[in-house]
Amino acid sequence: MTTMSRITAGNLCLGSAPDSWGIWFPEDEHQVPWTRFLDELAGAGYRWFELGPYGYLPTDPRELADAAAARGLRVSGGTTFGALHRPEAFEETVATARRVAALTAATGAHHLVFIPPMYRDEKTGAYTEDPRLTAEQWNSLGGRANELGRILLEEYDVRLVLHPHADSHIQTQPEIERFLNETDSRYANLCLDTGHVAYGGGDNLDLIRRFGERVGYVHIKQMDPAVLEQVAAEGLSFGEAVKRGVCVEPPAGVPDPASVVDALSTLDAELFVIVEQDLYPCAAEVPLPIAVRTREYLAAQGLSGSTRPRLG
Repeated sequence: MTTMSRITAGNLCLGSAPDSWGIWFPEDEHQVPWTRFLDELAGAGYRWFELGPYGYLPTDPRELADAAAARGLRVSGGTTFGALHRPEAFEETVATARRVAALTAATGAHHLVFIPPMYRDEKTGAYTEDPRLTAEQWNSLGGRANELGRILLEEYDVRLVLHPHADSHIQTQPEIERFLNETDSRYANLCLDTGHVAYGGGDNLDLIRRFGERVGYVHIKQMDPAVLEQVAAEGLSFGEAVKRGVCVEPPAGVPDPASVVDALSTLDAELFVIVEQDLYPCAAEVPLPIAVRTREYLAAQGLSGSTRPRLG
């Protein structure tokens, strides 16, 4: 049963993302066209969306703005990828982030979700690098995150929020905490992805309680404990886990979304909470009914706001 306090908690703003429609790549034969994604997003009752992989949605700011406005939609933030632990890749990482930040800022959004690379191939599951960073790599990663965050903030008024990710070097709770301890809160903070934290064996409520001031943005999703057991027992890649249905719609799976919403509602911050349910690949007709049910469930927990969070 929902309570009036949940209904009136106004610091959380709900949105969704291309990921919830099975979008992982700028172009892929298994993905629906971007126009269908936006049509169905609006039809499902959402008003905010994240940009997803750069190049899937229009990269011309006017075309994107017109497409969003025509459907009553607005952008919550952008998404970029990069390898902060690789010195030789930093220039390319910055260049890529600049492109996405420019588009993000042009839409009136102020957050850039930074996703570290996976050490296993997204489609084959083959290992592409060592799953553990060296002390030297950790020591320099924080500095590069701060430098990138400073560039984005000073030049684009966009805030860098790092997204822990399965099969990446920032996946487990100790790795998340080490990232936070290695970085400056002025320039780099956390996109709390509840599903990926659970996938890595972390405790979302503990992170919110102890590092709430570093949570700048949220992805809300749930993982199937049975599939997580298969991941551990069989050494599955994240791509294979997704194919087996590791991401489930609420209220199934872990963490309990109602508890997460309650914990986030206590923070002295206004936050976008973006629905993500990794569905790649999926049949075109699958995402829409899931998106509707998810929005309705989260609304019953008090997560239904559509007012843009203020930035401090």
